[in-house]
Parts: sequence; structure tokens; C-alpha cells
Amino acid sequence: MRRLTGLTLALLLLTLSACALFPNRDPVNINVVGIEPLQSQDLEVRFAVKLRVQNPNETAIDYNGVALDLEVNGRPLASGVSDQQGSIPRFSETVLMIPVSVSAFSVLRQTLGLSQTQSLDNLPYVLRGKLAGGLFGTMRFVDRGTLDLPNAAATW
Repeated sequence: MRRLTGLTLALLLLTLSACALFPNRDPVNINVVGIEPLQSQDLEVRFAVKLRVQNPNETAIDYNGVALDLEVNGRPLASGVSDQQGSIPRFSETVLMIPVSVSAFSVLRQTLGLSQTQSLDNLPYVLRGKLAGGLFGTMRFVDRGTLDLPNAAATW
């Protein structure tokens, strides 16, 4: 029993010291800077979401994939993935384009969720995603804001 306690304590100390080896990183700043239409299929609409990713750290951020989920007005609307890979140098920024798909059912769900008096101006959105970076390098992010879609009904 005493040996087990000593082994557990040693493993705990080893784990804590291993965490100290990983550099402290400030969170990346990610903002939606644009949405462009892409060629769509039968019952879906596709867009390219442009994200500005800013690295406020002293070391580069390497990534090898991006995933996004977009909620509008509290309901899921679009999702997308990309196998892009690259590096964002220290104290630098880049713009990533991620294709996302919006199914006709998501559009219908959004339309039914809007009250008859609610316009398409200033709809709240939440964008959740991750920059994949291996076992300890994956960075999750959230961006919140409002969308102004005055002509969206004509598009769908």
C-alpha cells in the first residue's frame, strides 16, 4: 500500500513538472472578416467563411486542419472543415478561408425560428471552431457578434 502511494505521488509530481515544460500561450484572436458564396448543390448552400487569425504569442502556431460550427439566432446553421495546414508566425496574422455548408433543413429551421416581426438585421451568431495542432497544440475558439442580412431572404 505504501509503495502504491509513493508511486502515485511520484506520477503526480512528474505530471505537474511536464505541464511546466509547455509554454504558456495567450489565446489566439479569431474574427469573421467575410463570407463569400460558393457553388452549391441541390438542397444546400455553400459559403467560404474568411477568418482573420492573430497570433499574439512569442512562438509560431502550427496547424493542420480547421473545423467550424456556426449558430445563428441560437440555432445551428452551418458547419465546415478544411484540411489546410500552415503556420502563423509569432506576433503575426493570416486569413483562412473555410468552406461551410448550410442545408435546406437548417434554413427552414432558421426561418421557422424567426418571429414574423423579427427582421434579418442584427441576428446574433456564435462561431465555434478549432485549429488542429496535434496532441497538445489544438486551439479552440469562439467568436460572437451580429449578422446583418437584409437581402438574405432573396438568396434563399
